[in-house]
Amino acid sequence: MPDPTLLTTRLLLRAFNHADAPDVQRLAGDRAIADTTLNVPHPYEVGMAEAWIAGHDAALKSGHLQNFAITLREGGTLIGAIGLTIEPRFERAELGYWIGRPYWGRGYCTEAGKAVLRHGFIERGLNRIHASHFVRNPASGRMLDKLGLQPEGMLRQHARRWEDYEDLILYGLLRQDWSAALDTAR
Repeated sequence: MPDPTLLTTRLLLRAFNHADAPDVQRLAGDRAIADTTLNVPHPYEVGMAEAWIAGHDAALKSGHLQNFAITLREGGTLIGAIGLTIEPRFERAELGYWIGRPYWGRGYCTEAGKAVLRHGFIERGLNRIHASHFVRNPASGRMLDKLGLQPEGMLRQHARRWEDYEDLILYGLLRQDWSAALDTAR
């Protein structure tokens, strides 16, 4: 599957390239980003962004991962990342994302998320997309609500971040519910 480009009103979602590495390191290297995600390391050391980006092609070809650079349509500034970790056997994927702190509170993640849900359900043929967030990060939960994902439960002390065990709230959305919501909005 080729690297798709997704367009929204304000954003262009595209494949990462090696030129993005300095911006990824700067934005993802902010401790506030790592603190609210499971998989972003801190400190974000030199070379980590390059290695992360270099792994995208093989993961895309395997059908198990599709990451997008979230960029502003006007000017092309990289502001974050969003992607799907895909389980082809079950036609489901986990939605993961981060937005650089200078771009918080502007609705960019919701806008990107809508495009990725559409891509996942229509282009990738997924039946289910799920996501989770730390209980202590309600902003992420509000964004998932805006995307139409439904809270499905809490995974108590499911992950460890820094020295603390974290409770995660699990959200999910089925293709049939996503389609029904689109039909209702028309």
